[in-house]
Amino acid sequence: MLSLRRPALTLTLAALLATSLTVVAQPSTAQAADPLLSQGKPATASSSEGEGYSAALAVDGNLTGTRWASQWSDPQWIQIDLGKKADLSRVVLTWEGAYAKAYEIQVSDNGTTWTTAKKVTDSDGATDDLALTGSGRYVRMLGTTRSGGYGYSLWEFQVYGAYGDTPPPASGGAVKVTGTQGAWQLTVGGQPYTVKGLTWGPAIADAPRYLPDVRSMGVNTIRTWGTDAGTKPLLDSAAANGLRVVNGFWLQPGGGPGSGGCANYVTDTAYKATMLDEFAKWVDAYKSHPATLMWNVGNESVLGLQNCYSGTELEAQRNAYTSFVNDVAKKIHTIDPDHPVTSTDAWTGAWPYYKRNAPDLDLYSMNSYGDICGVRQDWIDGGYTKPYLITEAGPAGEWEVPDDANGVPDEQTDVQKAAGYTQAWNCVTGHQGVALGATLFHYGTEHDFGGVWFNLVPDGLKRLSYYAVKKAYAGSTAGDNTPPVISGMTVSPASSAPAGGEFTVRADTRDPDGDQITYKIFLSGNYASGDKRLVEAQWRSTGNGTFAVTAPEKLGVWKVYIQAEDGRGNAGIETKSVKVVAPPVTGTNVALNKPTTASSFQAEYGDCPCPAARATDGNTDTRWASDWSDPQWIQVDLGARTAFRKLQLVWDPAYAKSYEVQVSDDGTTWRSLHTTTTGNGDVDTLDVSATARHVRLQLTARGTGWGYSLHEFGVYS
Repeated sequence: MLSLRRPALTLTLAALLATSLTVVAQPSTAQAADPLLSQGKPATASSSEGEGYSAALAVDGNLTGTRWASQWSDPQWIQIDLGKKADLSRVVLTWEGAYAKAYEIQVSDNGTTWTTAKKVTDSDGATDDLALTGSGRYVRMLGTTRSGGYGYSLWEFQVYGAYGDTPPPASGGAVKVTGTQGAWQLTVGGQPYTVKGLTWGPAIADAPRYLPDVRSMGVNTIRTWGTDAGTKPLLDSAAANGLRVVNGFWLQPGGGPGSGGCANYVTDTAYKATMLDEFAKWVDAYKSHPATLMWNVGNESVLGLQNCYSGTELEAQRNAYTSFVNDVAKKIHTIDPDHPVTSTDAWTGAWPYYKRNAPDLDLYSMNSYGDICGVRQDWIDGGYTKPYLITEAGPAGEWEVPDDANGVPDEQTDVQKAAGYTQAWNCVTGHQGVALGATLFHYGTEHDFGGVWFNLVPDGLKRLSYYAVKKAYAGSTAGDNTPPVISGMTVSPASSAPAGGEFTVRADTRDPDGDQITYKIFLSGNYASGDKRLVEAQWRSTGNGTFAVTAPEKLGVWKVYIQAEDGRGNAGIETKSVKVVAPPVTGTNVALNKPTTASSFQAEYGDCPCPAARATDGNTDTRWASDWSDPQWIQVDLGARTAFRKLQLVWDPAYAKSYEVQVSDDGTTWRSLHTTTTGNGDVDTLDVSATARHVRLQLTARGTGWGYSLHEFGVYS
């Protein structure tokens, strides 16, 4: 039986390439094939000038933002543990103003017995790019003579070379799908090739910075979603690091349900002709590039067409789309007979359409997360005659996990996510002769809601999932310093945190390597406001893994994140939800269910009708909403002159920027109690002591283009 498999986070190439980061100095052409081995590896030093100048900062990839600095004396040293013995080819020292005039580059197999590989006696600072020969696990810069009165200071200490088990750089040779039914394999230049890949997220300009790390994980392939004039530098960097690329081509409606536009594949011949010509141009441009592995036409469009069409028209569009994919495959084969063509979807129900309409595809491709192990059975049940590649996989997605007590998806822990990658790879390798490998999701650096859910290196910090993938691909993580592990995270009160007040977060954290842990607490308003950013919260430690966190002012369900960093480029991140509610007000709400009127109300819009009485019904899930114009008013009749001391206004996103609180004894003559021109749309709790029968909000300036909308208009005695 066919099953639905759809990712909620499938990023376009434009989105993935939106961030520009500092670029590490690139090797010369002759040395380009040597990967960077030192970045993120454990580093120690004879001394440091202070906490902000530790040895780890010279191997963090930040070329001019962080640095190691020693005490002001001779000699001093800094050394890097590469994790295992490597053949060394090059060291690049990027000096701060306090440089070494004379120093030695030393290597060691055990960290105790050192051999001098290079001796420098006349350095002038700036950048020293030194060719090396020899091998070792440890590499040390021993400074013997300072250039001035300060100590030694390095922005970055980079060691290049290759491990004995590192695959050679990408080279020429046709890529073929060979073999027979159920016994296929991918070959490159006639040699078997299992795709051990990652989807690629950083900016192309940052490929020289990140691809050495990708390769150090045992990765041999990266996948993209789009190919155009800007792709060549990525291909060049991939080839320089011994990697190949699944070159993607984007078609509407890419990215699954809810994204990518709605082409008409039955009638829109102009769109299809344009795409066919565009793809052909870039196939011709990159067909001979040594990094090219295969071409991937479209991403999740068979599934995504359900967002554009239904019924018999949907069937016609799916048949027309997969027929067009076949036209593209045929065109690519005429230009480039040496690289396979595939097409990705997120639903194995797409495969019958490909089977019927796209015989020229060399293999199928599938994005699948929590249910990846079911892909094998769907392939068997479907009686397919082509192998497949998994082009996205990882832990269970937002759409696959149960909701928590606050009604939002219950995100897995770091430990569970790491296990998800291990399971995914085991499912792929378990379908021998059919599954040709995978590009797991996702080598991305975004530090936001989706980035924490899926990225292996959010904000450049390595997660447990990073090491799970490395172990799957490279076979071992022995010698690696690994992230802190967080467990037992709780939030209290999880479903009633008062806006602007404090709630408690607790978790147990341990570091496998005994590193000192530092914490950060973040909040995301994804479910409350649609803002996927992570913003550092106002928080304080109360000891024993417990933190007091200030809740946002905006009501709704928020995500709170604990981020535990070890100072060595690793982080553990756990998250739970917290429901922010209006802060309690002591006393009696004398406006509750009292007669309430307004200048206008929305009869039909979204969740409306939204009459004035909805603002005094005691239910924050209902609301009053006005017409979209200024001014407006809403008033409540308390029934008799009543003493009160506070008002609480719980605004919907359509809030008042300027308003006045007025009271009256007869509903005709009004006097002012409070005026503001700086409303922010959150919860307003106002000290406004008075005695009156009628209370009115005179609303004079909207904070948005909509009208005015209140969930609650509370008057407290």
